[in-house]
Amino acid sequence: MKIYDNHTHLNDKPFAGKEADYIQKARDLDVVGMNCVGQDPEMNLGALELAKRFANVKAIIGYCPDVAKDYDQAAEDLLVEQVKGGQVVAIGEIGLDYYWDESPRDVQRKVFARQIEVARDLQLPVNIHTRDAFADCWQILKEADLEYGAVLHSYNGGAEWTEKFLDLNVNFSFSGVVSFKKAAEVHESAKLVPLDRLLVETDAPFLTPVPYRGRQNEPGYVRYVAQAVADLKGLDLAEVAEATYANTMRIYGLNAEEF
Repeated sequence: MKIYDNHTHLNDKPFAGKEADYIQKARDLDVVGMNCVGQDPEMNLGALELAKRFANVKAIIGYCPDVAKDYDQAAEDLLVEQVKGGQVVAIGEIGLDYYWDESPRDVQRKVFARQIEVARDLQLPVNIHTRDAFADCWQILKEADLEYGAVLHSYNGGAEWTEKFLDLNVNFSFSGVVSFKKAAEVHESAKLVPLDRLLVETDAPFLTPVPYRGRQNEPGYVRYVAQAVADLKGLDLAEVAEATYANTMRIYGLNAEEF
């Protein structure tokens, strides 16, 4: 069985100097690969460095809503240069966050839309963060050219939004939230999303799934996310692992033989 962590922050401080140990712990849980995700210049560099060090780690880089206010032509030029350096499988995490509102909302929308265009020019999918902003996120994606696809990371929308996003070239990545007992809307969405549109992630070191909720998350725990999805869908873990692994390979243009 092979499981892939679609979205993790192995480049975050809790993992510093211990990345190899966490990668081995993940392998012990059948997690053979992971996407290490940036969100600002420092985290982007960390993702790129880890992708160079470890063959089973791929980088996703971009400017998240918090730092959208810092996105300018120089930032975009650097982003494009870094993508062309190799090992980058998507632009992200990008999107909208109306909960923290660290950047003006009009700036968030403009930078989100622009990074989708950059990804399209680079023939890459986008990895999307959206919080308290489903309406604007959906509208921007509806108007965008998503030829290379999009992933809604740590998806927490209810059935109504899921139905709307399913009409777009969008995939749904579920995090540890799907294992929480009171996350009824997420449970309904996990049941609703077809297997061929579904991914699993940790968003480590955040959103630790049951049975380790309350502790620091780590990439290997994506196994428990996959198990929670399997339980909700009435499927075996192996079936969900196989489907989400295949989806990850397809969406990010990866070679399954690498892992």
